[in-house]
Amino acid sequence: MSRILLITSSPRGAESLSTRFATEIANGIRMQSGGSLTVRDLVANPVPHITQDYIKGRMMAPDARTAEETKAVEGAMELVDELRGADVIVIGSGMMNFGPSSQLKAWIDNVTWPGITFSYGAGVPQGLITGKKVYLVTAAGGVFSEGSYAPFDFQTSYLLHMLGFIGLTDVELLRIEGTVKGPDAAQAAIASTEAAVQVLLAKLA
Repeated sequence: MSRILLITSSPRGAESLSTRFATEIANGIRMQSGGSLTVRDLVANPVPHITQDYIKGRMMAPDARTAEETKAVEGAMELVDELRGADVIVIGSGMMNFGPSSQLKAWIDNVTWPGITFSYGAGVPQGLITGKKVYLVTAAGGVFSEGSYAPFDFQTSYLLHMLGFIGLTDVELLRIEGTVKGPDAAQAAIASTEAAVQVLLAKLA
């Protein structure tokens, strides 16, 4: 029985394709495994951007923290505990100005925590959140997987790097792209992704 964590981050609401397909994958895995599903909607319930309270508080003993530092650290630890408790993590990310949304970036900043989610043993960074499967669903209006815009894909490269940095290296990537190239292109992109999701779920059955 899998414990599934679904993280969505697009401000596009019901129109978000990254949210749509990430949710479809998470629900499909839950139905097949009979597992549990935790949803972290970073738009409906945004996590705070990191502050001095978080930066200072995470370096201090719990009984030495101020109330503000305690709140900041405990909020970040809740996010870390969700990662630790999940067997499968599904992330939906829509491109904003060539990168992930600020909502998803704030989540990453909270969970990238020295001594908790990564360490520098022998001077080499080592991720501490390991043994988990990640499905990363990215959406972009243009085509960034190849061609002239590929060098500007700071969404996928950044997310893969940061996930790997904290130990999440088993990542399967699904791209939805080219949706601004007209109705036919958008429909083809959606149909292609739908087919890819069905293939993915069939492999897990």
